Amino acid sequence: MNLNLVKSLAAAAVVFLTGCTGSGPSPVASPMEPVSYVNPYMGNISHLLVPTYPTIHLPNSMLRVYPEREDYTSVLLHGLPLEVTSHRGASAFNLSPYQGEEDSLRSVISYSYDQEKLTPYSYSVYLDDQQTSVNFGLSHQSAMYEFNFEKNKPVYIVLNSKKNGGMKWDGTAVSGYQTIANNTRVYLYLVLKVAPEKVSVLSDNHLENKTNAEGKNACLVLRYPSGTKDLQLQYGVSFIDVAQAKKNMEREVQGKSLASLQAEGRAVWNKALGKITVDGGTENEKVVFYTSLYRCYERPVCISEDGRYYSAFDGKVHNDQGRPFYTDDWIWDSYRALHPLRILLDPKKEEDILNSFVLMSEQMNHLWMPIFPEITGDSRRMNSNHGVASVLDAYRKGLRNFDIEKAYEACKNAITEKTLAPWSGKPAGKLDQFYKDHGYVPALWPGEKETNPEVNPFERRQAVAVTLGTSYDEWCLSQIAKELGKTDDAAYFLKCSFNYRNLFNPKTGFFHPKDAKGKFIEPFDYVFSGGLGDRDYYDENNGWIYRWDVQQNIPDLIHLMGGKEAFLKNLDTMFATPLGKGKVAFYTQLPDHTGNVGQFSMANEPSLHIPYLYNYAGKPWKTQKLVRKLLKEWFRNDVEGVPGDEDGGGLSSFVVFSSMGFYPVTPGKPEYSIGSPLFRDVKIQLDNGKIFEIEAHHASDENKYIQSATLNGKPLNRPCFSYEDLENGGNLVLEMGNRANHNWGVE
Repeated sequence: MNLNLVKSLAAAAVVFLTGCTGSGPSPVASPMEPVSYVNPYMGNISHLLVPTYPTIHLPNSMLRVYPEREDYTSVLLHGLPLEVTSHRGASAFNLSPYQGEEDSLRSVISYSYDQEKLTPYSYSVYLDDQQTSVNFGLSHQSAMYEFNFEKNKPVYIVLNSKKNGGMKWDGTAVSGYQTIANNTRVYLYLVLKVAPEKVSVLSDNHLENKTNAEGKNACLVLRYPSGTKDLQLQYGVSFIDVAQAKKNMEREVQGKSLASLQAEGRAVWNKALGKITVDGGTENEKVVFYTSLYRCYERPVCISEDGRYYSAFDGKVHNDQGRPFYTDDWIWDSYRALHPLRILLDPKKEEDILNSFVLMSEQMNHLWMPIFPEITGDSRRMNSNHGVASVLDAYRKGLRNFDIEKAYEACKNAITEKTLAPWSGKPAGKLDQFYKDHGYVPALWPGEKETNPEVNPFERRQAVAVTLGTSYDEWCLSQIAKELGKTDDAAYFLKCSFNYRNLFNPKTGFFHPKDAKGKFIEPFDYVFSGGLGDRDYYDENNGWIYRWDVQQNIPDLIHLMGGKEAFLKNLDTMFATPLGKGKVAFYTQLPDHTGNVGQFSMANEPSLHIPYLYNYAGKPWKTQKLVRKLLKEWFRNDVEGVPGDEDGGGLSSFVVFSSMGFYPVTPGKPEYSIGSPLFRDVKIQLDNGKIFEIEAHHASDENKYIQSATLNGKPLNRPCFSYEDLENGGNLVLEMGNRANHNWGVE
């Protein structure tokens, strides 16, 4: 490892240690490279459900790994990973270096470990019982391990395909595969700098004199003589075949040193993260910011390999026609802020991602826009079809390098031909016809039996959430149709976009489930009615969160609630209303509804726009106060510093936007709502070469309130600005103070 890299890693380690001990801002001297601020351990202990993972990968790249252990606090590593096939997934292959008795060999060896150091592009650890040092670096589709063995005993390298797969030694290299879901396979090609003296198959914990293993935990053991001190191995992975995995390895890592590979990875990360520069905050605030930005590059991933890609959407290998193909994008989570962030930082990549969505739609049995495209195909998780929002948002912000006509057809079909039932890929049924006829999804009474086969028995109908989400999707369809001159479609879907009104209860001011006869389900509790995750009526969150799920028409939502004063009162009440039960009971029913401020949940994506709603009702100072509170309380430089399921950029994109001082409340509308910047200076390097700068004079923990503003030298007295203002470059200047200015931004 070169000296500069060692110094940078040491500096980053200081940031991690001071942040994790809660000792306040770290003493690291600025300026540092952006990647030095990234703490992959932030959020590795979950508040309740899924934690973040300390992922080693390059931005939006196919190869990604993280330590194999039960959780952050585990004292054991279970082998070493070679590839993680999907975000939050298990590793596809496992590697275990070992010195000891042959009869103690296992397909995966567990290690006591120490001295772990992890960055976005490198990993090192000391296996203390084994007295073995491990060092790792990676590229986009290939990687390299180096081992130093301190014992004077024979050395074994155990390679395991895990699950259902195979491993083979051909006298020169190890090739392997693992079959994952939907008949998708990931392939491996691995070479060692020094050939082993013997290769065996490990089966039922016994060595067999064979070089080919098939089945569950297909396992090869490579033996080296006593006195072996150093070993290096290189490998490539592929979703096409072993030959392509070999090509990936040869193209990316062959002939390189580990230090040079890590240096290349560091440069790639600095280029990506350096598109935004921040100054004027604390060191810990920079760590949280750049760590959040790093997480925004976890998904989706490019799976093009030398101009080809394997698509699980039709089970075929395709020529990518010179454009990278991306998948593994959980759109329900990412459409809100991650896709809009990528439009700012890398619009060409966003165009390629949307082009990939269109290709997926064509490759599947139906021309339906994907909902949850993964490595193994579209899993159709969650509710609604929000890919349409990303299509509209990109198009309205000037992105044109994808087929908007095909995208529109795929989006339209997904909303009108596929069932609206959550977690289902079935065609539309009776429930969907009811929605078309009556403008809402009918709810069941407690204890009433489900009779529609398209409804997932665990996920339920989610009647209110689906009605609200589909109303937004139909608004997006109407706007795309308008852009394309499809006047009949535009008028029809615009009318449908008001379907949320059909479930508004004027007596309570909430969106309230109705049965098929048009009767509200009563008695009803907006916190707890609906079973686990309130899924009978809402989804993962309760009625307090879905009360605000009308992103497309906030003025009408204000009107429904009785005007701005009632709207503001309802917002205030949500943040002040207690859980209503003890924490054990509350989170047993609503495990996703964490990060609470009253009934508000900072931990789940449907909440992200809510703090900015004060801007729409004449109280922007409350948005400023609340956004700062949420950032400070719930996103911190420590192992519990993320309040919920991060979802590969879902929550982190909120942190990035809000820390800069603005947020895209309504994807599909080319405008941003202003909050309160954490930093005194933010510069966004736009793809067109221009810079948009936000100057927040005197910003600090106390000075969080906007006193006055100018945009490109002209007074700004509204709490928003347009994408056009941003894309042309310019300067937003905010004068900050420690008292709310009740007059600024009141329209």
